[in-house]
Amino acid sequence: MVGEKNSSAGTVGEIGEKELIRRIAGWLGPVNPPSPEGIGDDCAVFLAAEGSPQLVTVDPVIEGCHFDSSVAPEAVGAKLLKRNISDVAAMGGLPRRAVLSLALSGDTRLDWLRRFFDGLGKVAGRYGVSIVGGDVARKEGPFSAYLTLIGEAAGTRVLTRRGGKIGDWLLVTGTLGGSRAGHHFEFTPRVEEGVWLAAHAGVRSMIDLSDGLAKDLPTLLPPGAQAELEWDELPLSAVLAGTVRDREDGWRHALTDGEDYELLFVLDESHRPQDLIRDWTRRFSCPLTLIGKIVAAPAGEPDAPPIRLPASCPGLVLGSAYEHFRR
Repeated sequence: MVGEKNSSAGTVGEIGEKELIRRIAGWLGPVNPPSPEGIGDDCAVFLAAEGSPQLVTVDPVIEGCHFDSSVAPEAVGAKLLKRNISDVAAMGGLPRRAVLSLALSGDTRLDWLRRFFDGLGKVAGRYGVSIVGGDVARKEGPFSAYLTLIGEAAGTRVLTRRGGKIGDWLLVTGTLGGSRAGHHFEFTPRVEEGVWLAAHAGVRSMIDLSDGLAKDLPTLLPPGAQAELEWDELPLSAVLAGTVRDREDGWRHALTDGEDYELLFVLDESHRPQDLIRDWTRRFSCPLTLIGKIVAAPAGEPDAPPIRLPASCPGLVLGSAYEHFRR
């Protein structure tokens, strides 16, 4: 434990992930450039002198946090790479090369590790990713793996989380909710879909849904705006069938389960969502759903929630969205 024990005062658990990232950016000062090159998007963007913009992202899998002994090692290795690929997809990019760092104890079983790399390698082959290096370190306790993925823009444009404005449409790929039933190991990164969307002039900004709609959607909103959702249009995952008690329960899953790894994006208000969906369905089998639009926040309500909640469900709250470190 770094720092004093038995106290939550002045700890990361007290402030949560969002505030921690804000403080890290402040501590780094001028060595952290403005987004998208610095902190603030799914990937950092490096604008090389020649060629396509380069993308870089990093995500781990940690035993006891992202998986336990009930999960096959192949699924653990696959998820490590797929969750990084999903970040690249959210920028409209293509994954290219990765480096991998392992922190493991001396009694880690070789057969478990071989199967972990088998799952990782199969995903790398499927998406054309080369594993070009990394590091291995000894540690006591749970297994941890950290993968840094380098990608590149498929075209001339990289999609960031900024650019949405009041009046624009909100659309999402696939379905929402149900990750706790195992979907978070079985998802498919939307690489081809992200490339297609980045090439569409009407798409302003995009994010992949890793922490849940309630936490990720607000990052696409401009100042002074709210998301007005078509609640009955939210595409709920089939794994929720027979498990949700009522509409409110289904919406709560869609908002807060997290790890959907679908693409949520903003479409300029001058474009008809129906036209985009028509063109989409001609190319992809994955569903695309119009779930709402960006509207002005109520005047004189500085504490209005970023997502306008349905009056019919007063018990529906956004505060249960996943937040790293929060107790």
